[in-house]
Amino acid sequence: MSSRLILPENIRKLISGQLPEVDNTGLSGASVYVFEDSVLKIEKISENNDATVEMMMWLEGKLPVPRVICCEKDSEYQYLLMSRMPGKMSCDSYYMERPGLLVRTLAEAIRMLWSVDLSGCPRDRNLETELKEAEYRVEKGLVAIDRTEPSTFGDGGFKDPEELLIWLENNKPGYDPVLSHGDFCLPNLFMDGDRFSGFIDLGSAGAGDKWRDIALCYRSLKHNAEGFYGGRVYPGIDAGMLFDELRIKPDQEKIRYYILLDELF
Repeated sequence: MSSRLILPENIRKLISGQLPEVDNTGLSGASVYVFEDSVLKIEKISENNDATVEMMMWLEGKLPVPRVICCEKDSEYQYLLMSRMPGKMSCDSYYMERPGLLVRTLAEAIRMLWSVDLSGCPRDRNLETELKEAEYRVEKGLVAIDRTEPSTFGDGGFKDPEELLIWLENNKPGYDPVLSHGDFCLPNLFMDGDRFSGFIDLGSAGAGDKWRDIALCYRSLKHNAEGFYGGRVYPGIDAGMLFDELRIKPDQEKIRYYILLDELF
C-alpha cells in the first residue's frame, strides 16, 4: 500500500503492520487491498455506498458474505474493511479445468440466493430502479463502450447507449423477484476446495429478477471458457451446462435482455 495513502485512524489501527496485496481484478474503479484475514476497499463516495454496507449487514447469517469490520468516510472516499473470503475465485484455473465441479457449484450458489426470504430486504433492484440508474449513466456519459460485447454497438447492433436504453425501456420482460447478487460473475464467487465458500462485491445486490444473475453467470462462464480474459481457452466448458444443473430451460429473451442491460453499467 502506498505510503502516500492517508487512511482514517480506525482503519489504520486495524491493519497496522500488515502488508497487503493489490487486487486489480475488478472493473469498478475501486482500489482493493487484500490482507491475511481482511480486505480493504476504497471507492469514491456515491449514493450506493451506504446501501451496499446495509445490504452486507442484512445478509450476514443468511449467506456466506464478507463481514463488515469497519466503514469510514472522508470528503471523497469510503473505506470499507471487511473479512476476507476463504478460497479462490471460481475463475481460477483449478476450477476452470474441472467444469463439472465448477458448474455444479455455480448452480448451488444461485439456488442459495433463491432460498433467501426477501422479507425486510433493504434494497429493491427491480427493473424500474435499474433503468433509472442506467438512464443516469447514459446521460452522464459513464457507459464504457470499449468494455461491451463487440456486437452490442455498431454494425448490426445499437447506434449508441441512448438507442439501447430506449430499446430496454420498450422491451421490459416480466418480473420474477428473488434475492439477486446483481453482478453474478466468476470473480465474485469464491470456492474453497470442492465447496462454494461465498459471495463478494455486493454493490448491486438486492431483490431483483431471477434471470439477471443467470444471464450474467452464463456470459461470465462463456467468456472465461473462451479465453476472453487472459487468453487461455478451456474447451471442456459449455456454458449451457448451467441450465442442466439448474434444471431449467434457458429463457433466451431474458438472458439477452439482462446482458444488454448490464452493458450500460
